[in-house]
Amino acid sequence: MSLQQAARPVIVGGVDTHKDLHVAAAVDGQDQVLGTATFPATRHGYKTMLAWMRSFGDVTRIGIECSGTYGAGLLRYLQQASITTLEVTSPDKSVRRKRGKDDRIDAENAAHAAFAGIRTVTPKTRDGMVEALRVLKVCRKTAVAARRVALQMIQTQIVSAPEELRDQLRNMTRMQLIRTLASSRPDLGGYRDVMMAYRIALKSLARRYVELHDEIADLDTMIKSIVDELAPDLVARTAVGYESAAQLLITVGDNPDRLGSEASFAALCGVNPIPASSGKTQRHRLNRGGDRAANSALHIIAIGRLRLDTKTQEYVARRITEGHSKLEAIRCLKRYIARELFYLLRQRQREIRQSKIAA
Repeated sequence: MSLQQAARPVIVGGVDTHKDLHVAAAVDGQDQVLGTATFPATRHGYKTMLAWMRSFGDVTRIGIECSGTYGAGLLRYLQQASITTLEVTSPDKSVRRKRGKDDRIDAENAAHAAFAGIRTVTPKTRDGMVEALRVLKVCRKTAVAARRVALQMIQTQIVSAPEELRDQLRNMTRMQLIRTLASSRPDLGGYRDVMMAYRIALKSLARRYVELHDEIADLDTMIKSIVDELAPDLVARTAVGYESAAQLLITVGDNPDRLGSEASFAALCGVNPIPASSGKTQRHRLNRGGDRAANSALHIIAIGRLRLDTKTQEYVARRITEGHSKLEAIRCLKRYIARELFYLLRQRQREIRQSKIAA
């Protein structure tokens, strides 16, 4: 290494991401802003941004806002370039009130946070099967919502339909209703008639419901296959279904090592106890933060174990006799479940990595 290379200053970057443009800032080893610039949110723009930052010195790390949405492409590019990347959370409201807000200030705040190591977390890599699982699960969620809306519309239309049609349909079960309407053959040319318009609309909604039902079944098969491959031991545990297992895998991500301990995982899931003591009263309260979808998954597992597992029932009963409310007892139970499942998830990820290295 030459003397000139050894003398290059250390640079930390920050990026405020948007749909079409990213605003970048660079700070030196004394956390002084060296400059800001705007780049297009394209691969060429990412390359130009990194070159611009490197023109000031050696880039050690870059803080990115919204690395899971607008900044996802930039995150992947920087990870491929072996640049340490950090997810930067929003600044404190007091700081924002003092400095104001615009894209340049947000980029500088991201750089300052990455330099100081505050308001930063290690982002998910988003380059493995867990990311594929997330995409499929998001698609399934929207399909389930659309299917529910279709069913609600069918029921609403039947309520206001002419008596002749309503009497034919009102006492059918849900699947009888869907099959009957989907297989009906209304006269499409008679759409000006009220009765025929109702029949056409109901057939359309029923076919939509059937198509969404088949789509959800296909997605369920894909999700189940990925979960079985990633964490077979997870779904083998009591009351852990594929939906809950998939959500916990997504919460952990493809790089569970970013979570330093099971306590970090519990905090991420919002099941860690929050001190709420005052004076002689010593107690903890529920954590209202964290990943609420993961918290919901742990809650479903806890309720399932409370119904199926004798040891869990005894544990909750003992907590209640000690003076805890049932809600507090379930919070404690969710914390223990988070610990148990985290070690399973981390061990399985290590096995997957070792198998890839061996291959």
